[in-house]
Amino acid sequence: MITLSGSFAYEIEEQPSETKFDRLDENNELISSWNRIEVASADNPKWNYELNYKKDFKDKKDHNLLFSAIGKFFGKDQNSNFSNEEIEKFSGVQEQQTATKFDEMRYTFNLDYINPISEKITLELGSQFVSMDVGNDFSVSNLIGNEWEIDDRQTNNFEFIQNVLGVYTTGAYEDDKWGLKLGLRVENTELNTLLQNTNERNNQNYLNFSPTVHSSYKLTDYFSVQAGYSRRIFRPRMRDLNPFFNIRNDFAIRQGNPNLLPEFTDSYEVSSIFTKKKLSLNTSLYVKYTTNKIDRVAIVEENVSRTAPYNIGTSQSTGIEINGKYSFSNRVSFNGDFNYSIFERVGSFEGTDFDFTAAIWTSKIKGKVKLPFDFDIESTGQFRSKVQTVQGIQSGMVFANIGVRKKMMNGRTILSLSVRDIFASRINETEAIQPEFYLYSRNLRGRFITFGFSYGFGKGEAMEYTGRRR
Repeated sequence: MITLSGSFAYEIEEQPSETKFDRLDENNELISSWNRIEVASADNPKWNYELNYKKDFKDKKDHNLLFSAIGKFFGKDQNSNFSNEEIEKFSGVQEQQTATKFDEMRYTFNLDYINPISEKITLELGSQFVSMDVGNDFSVSNLIGNEWEIDDRQTNNFEFIQNVLGVYTTGAYEDDKWGLKLGLRVENTELNTLLQNTNERNNQNYLNFSPTVHSSYKLTDYFSVQAGYSRRIFRPRMRDLNPFFNIRNDFAIRQGNPNLLPEFTDSYEVSSIFTKKKLSLNTSLYVKYTTNKIDRVAIVEENVSRTAPYNIGTSQSTGIEINGKYSFSNRVSFNGDFNYSIFERVGSFEGTDFDFTAAIWTSKIKGKVKLPFDFDIESTGQFRSKVQTVQGIQSGMVFANIGVRKKMMNGRTILSLSVRDIFASRINETEAIQPEFYLYSRNLRGRFITFGFSYGFGKGEAMEYTGRRR
């Protein structure tokens, strides 16, 4: 069986913003004040395709070979104009411009072979190749007199190329009560970054092994226990590596670190699963140990804070997670999740120790209701506790979302309406408390409303519009 699918979208966006700055002296007396106004527009083409091939062998059920090739492209051509409007005693560049040309191309190739050797034993073999090619051409111009002049200090073209080749195998045994699954993944990563204007390069090539072991035992028809170990890798994203930034706020700059290394995490878990009729309940105890832990660190120089990610030591988390689902009927169901962990950080950065122990807990509850006339309602509430960071404290957060969906024409048409952060309570506050400086930040995105209309042609059903932006 061969299938080919694809999509194309072209977004036109405008993002105006206005930021008010007050500069104070040591007595909190106003020195100067101004508004920084940004008028930004962008064109975003994006497309993707997927080719799939599946070969079913006739000798056994579920004995097959699968191949897939996926290509994705995302582009952004953005221009921003900045102007500083004086309120009181402002001195500085009045107008600036930025131009961004961003292109990301990603190819993914998968080849998987599954062979049920017997009723109880299954063998899987596979390989994957992922190639990413990203370019971010960013320039800043200042209006000097009546002419625009390029600011070479803030202008550069960042290139990011990453190729990951992985091969893996798993063997699984399962009978009526007991199951065991062993796996091994071997990956080779090649990463190259280049800042063209300054010819700064960062080339990495590393091989990593990721074993997995999972076992389960069924004590009764309703209750089973599981235990497992896995090793995972988290590779820095392009945004984590690119040192160039938006100039919306010249006093609080977030940038990447081209020399960032990947994180490696070893996870150990023991869990129980209870399922009976309308109720399912899972409880897990876990320990996670991470090396090359990535954290964002702020450095303040000449009243300007620069925040960038760095590899800082290790992190060990020990915790418990409980999640469950209860279905009152075919129309009403609730899901809940609770996670509590204590973590220990060990590490240092530029002579400063970041050793500490702290705790964090999160919870989430989701409810779904199916109404007559093909109406669905879904609501979600989430909470995150206050938590200590390597330099200070991050506040707790609580917010709720709700969505309504209506199916029509036997599923061919879907109307959806969703409201995220209904009460505008998703407020994130961070404090960096250091001997040399103190930083406070408060961020609120506010209520976000989306309306979607989808129609499926041919034999396909309509896809629900999520409203998620890249």
